[in-house]
Amino acid sequence: MAGGWARDGAVSEQIEASISDELARMKAQQQPVGESLRFCAECEEEIPEARRLARPGVKLCIDCQQDRDGAFKARAGINRRGSKDSQLK
Repeated sequence: MAGGWARDGAVSEQIEASISDELARMKAQQQPVGESLRFCAECEEEIPEARRLARPGVKLCIDCQQDRDGAFKARAGINRRGSKDSQLK
């Protein structure tokens, strides 16, 4: 499938590497660590005990977590292709 000077399977390897990187980033982002806070780190409202038990390491109340999850976070992508067109942006 690869063309030009790339060896066979190079494109598939790039796709797999991109997917692995993204899955690792998402997994690290989802798991809170440490002890759960009793009060929200942002609004200082009490975090219900049921939430603290269900999600060990939780730092935010449900409302603040939903606000944070809904916020757009732009991040730079990795240009694995190295094409001139993608670098001109």
